[in-house]
Amino acid sequence: MDFLEGSVFIYLFIFLGKILEVTVATVRVVLINRGEREKGAVIAFFEILLWLFITGTVLAGFQEDIIRVIVFAIAFAVGNYLGSWLEEKLAFGLSSIQVIVPEGEVSDELVKTLRSNDYAVTILKGSGKDGVRDLMVLHLMRKRIPTAVSLIKSSLNNAVIIVNDVKVAHGGYIKK
Repeated sequence: MDFLEGSVFIYLFIFLGKILEVTVATVRVVLINRGEREKGAVIAFFEILLWLFITGTVLAGFQEDIIRVIVFAIAFAVGNYLGSWLEEKLAFGLSSIQVIVPEGEVSDELVKTLRSNDYAVTILKGSGKDGVRDLMVLHLMRKRIPTAVSLIKSSLNNAVIIVNDVKVAHGGYIKK
């Protein structure tokens, strides 16, 4: 990177490169944690190339130019933020939603609404502080969570809604 030495472009290279590297690393970790090992491994190859170039550029001249270290650290923080934001937008993987509602007509209507929107719903009976409850369990792609929660809230605004990540699911009905 000698051609960048002595110019403001070295800081821009470090800043943008580190943001990209950390963002990619965040997505890689999420993919691996969700069982997408092959995709994670491919991303890891590009991540380590970025890391070597960026970190090498910082280490090569940090004693004479401490601003490189500061730019590197700021970009690391920004990359973490952007990586988590990107992962949320991509919404890889599966989730489970549990909905606790009073048993009865309102519960039946909610099940019909969810099923008519291609959500698989399993209903269990339970007992709560205020009486018999229906516990609805939905397994779905994470991208579909906002729509499902919106449907639930519009049908029954006092429903208890719990969302969990699911690592692996076998069988059943999950609309992609």
